[in-house]
Amino acid sequence: MTNKLDGVAVFVQVIEAGSFTLAAERMHLTRSAIGKVISRLEARLGVRLLHRTTRSHTLTEAGRVYYERCVRALAELDAGAAEVESGLSEPRGRLRVSVPIAFGHQCVAPVLFGLARQHPKLQIDISFSDRSVDLIEENIDLAVRIGELRDNTTLDARRIGTQYMSIGASPSYLAEHGMPVAPDDFADHTGISYSRSGSMARWHMLDDDGVEHALQITRQLSLDDVQAIADAGIAGLGLVYLPCWFLEQHAAAGRLVVVRSRCGVRPQAIHVVWPKSPYLPSKTRCAIDALSTEIPMLRIG
Repeated sequence: MTNKLDGVAVFVQVIEAGSFTLAAERMHLTRSAIGKVISRLEARLGVRLLHRTTRSHTLTEAGRVYYERCVRALAELDAGAAEVESGLSEPRGRLRVSVPIAFGHQCVAPVLFGLARQHPKLQIDISFSDRSVDLIEENIDLAVRIGELRDNTTLDARRIGTQYMSIGASPSYLAEHGMPVAPDDFADHTGISYSRSGSMARWHMLDDDGVEHALQITRQLSLDDVQAIADAGIAGLGLVYLPCWFLEQHAAAGRLVVVRSRCGVRPQAIHVVWPKSPYLPSKTRCAIDALSTEIPMLRIG
């Protein structure tokens, strides 16, 4: 029995490529082989699909109708394959993930390492960057983002946590300059600021009555990396305004002291995002589930 799909993918590729030569290059075949496939397809169907000249080809009316059907059929096959693959119990294949640098190192990577141990057929590529990558353009399967989500048309998202800010300092700095308590106290202190693209993050805190204050603080150093900010704070160069999950690990080790915990009044949502798709491959779904389950257990908020 003749396979009714024989030649269909080649025919569609010829139309989409615009020439036999380009289609041959894309499919790693010779131009002659492409021509023979199309001829056999026409013979099987009993109609001419293409008007061919030495320089170009155009669809016949029958070819146009058949092409539209073929495109829909191949799309259904792709969707079916994705649906079947999404139901596989064993995640496999290459999973490309983009994560913020500090949060990625401390909170996301350990979860993905666990997935790698659990699923030997899963290949995980992790890119550490604080820029907001274009998932579709850069062929990224999954990303973790902190803060406002701006793209809600091409991406799906799941909230996995909330980030609050805390203020800390080294024991040596506090011994020399004292512990600020009230909002006005911070005017007498030096702070190490986070700055990116010329924009400097402001410091906010609530007083004991729940009133929000924008802190007035002298800024001598501005850095665009939270680890560098922590290092400067540990060196005694000033107060630091850091995510609570990051500050607390240094406080636990005695390198920094928490001056004000969860002082920020504008907590940031943490999401895992991925390109919209009717069916999620099992590799993507298992990573989303793992991050959604394990990240909140890390006391990030």
